[in-house]
Amino acid sequence: MGKEGRSDGKKVGKSMNWKREAIDKLKNYEAHQKALETIPQEIRRLEIGYTSIRSATTDSTPISGGGSTREDAMLSNIIHRDELERRLQESKLWVGVVDAALGVLDDEERLVLDRFYIHQAKGAARELCERLNVEQSTIYRKRDSALRHFTLALYGVTETE
Repeated sequence: MGKEGRSDGKKVGKSMNWKREAIDKLKNYEAHQKALETIPQEIRRLEIGYTSIRSATTDSTPISGGGSTREDAMLSNIIHRDELERRLQESKLWVGVVDAALGVLDDEERLVLDRFYIHQAKGAARELCERLNVEQSTIYRKRDSALRHFTLALYGVTETE
């Protein structure tokens, strides 16, 4: 555990860095969207595997511990699928919350946040300068403004509180 008492290293106390939380959400957005696609595939794979475990004809002699290897494999499969179902629901909620906050932004704000945080790429500021025909300092102001707007839409606050 971290020195502040949390295993994830985030500060525990009276202040929360909402802007940092919003940036983390943007940086993890694409992975969570992908999870909405891959988790159901993994659940289906486990369902198919469960069917083959059930239909397998094996020695049903219990191992030490009381259950057979087949029963243990079935139980493990069920637990794994239950956990994935829970994670799928969590990811759906997570993506829905971020989508709602992104939906409040205008096209330019979404573009700026996308290039700086969601689809990070070297030279994002330069690319945005050319695309939006503005100076680099303006791009950074636009980034900060879009991030404040996103953070407000996401959490109802914009600064550390």
